[in-house]
Amino acid sequence: MVETRGKDTEVAGLLGKLKVVCDSGFAMAVHIRYTRPTLLYQTYSHDWGDYYSEKGYMLSDPTVHWGLANVGSMDWDQLEAHDPEGVIKAARSYGLINGWTYAVGPATSRSLASMTRTKPFTEAQRDQVRKTIDQIHNLTEGFDTFSPAMQDKLRKLT
Repeated sequence: MVETRGKDTEVAGLLGKLKVVCDSGFAMAVHIRYTRPTLLYQTYSHDWGDYYSEKGYMLSDPTVHWGLANVGSMDWDQLEAHDPEGVIKAARSYGLINGWTYAVGPATSRSLASMTRTKPFTEAQRDQVRKTIDQIHNLTEGFDTFSPAMQDKLRKLT
């Protein structure tokens, strides 16, 4: 088993940084394998989460499609042309504005996050968010070799 002492504390601190910058919420799927994330962290409102689930938006969400197919970042405005179900428009109606998506890692273990903020993100904030997501991605590499206790701790964060 891999030494993981303190990883949960480190990841919790990094998620806390994301919460501050992404003041209206974020969703992060960590190490997606076969379309299933190893870890999922969400801070969007429960109302939006419930509506998103009820509509089955994950299947048509252009931010998810883009993040699974690409690495780097993309503003939600640029994805609207590829959003026939209106996921981004619906998100805005729940106050999720100034959205962008960032994806990192190989296709076999991609991490992707979508973030929103009440005011537009500055380039410095985007850089901070990218570095934070990269750190979470790297810290959780090899998750399946972590002790069951550490896996549980990481799953319970946010």
